Amino acid sequence: MNVFLDDVRPCPRGFVVARSAEECLLLLAEHEVGILSLDFELGIGMPNGLSVVHGMIAAGRYPASVYVHSSSMMGRAQMVYELRRAQPAGVDIHDGPMPPEVLDAAARAAGDRGIAGR
Repeated sequence: MNVFLDDVRPCPRGFVVARSAEECLLLLAEHEVGILSLDFELGIGMPNGLSVVHGMIAAGRYPASVYVHSSSMMGRAQMVYELRRAQPAGVDIHDGPMPPEVLDAAARAAGDRGIAGR
């Protein structure tokens, strides 16, 4: 499963959307996640993407790859810094959005399994 955390952007094909930090952490706890794409700002007064990063670190549960697609430069920098500082073994951490080839591969894999983003 691939997870896309964002409160407003449309979910790419081949991903399951999480619209809140809590929903994202629940998906991470209950499923093996291949790719996680994180936004920082998730609504006024709501836990943000950094809360998800802290939750992953506390639980020691990580996806195979993390992309930080947030347009918040400070938020993105904080999330990437904390992830890299935790040094999770075998986790690819990317400071920026998923490139087209990653999105295309996820969409193709979902099509092969009959899965679409929600």
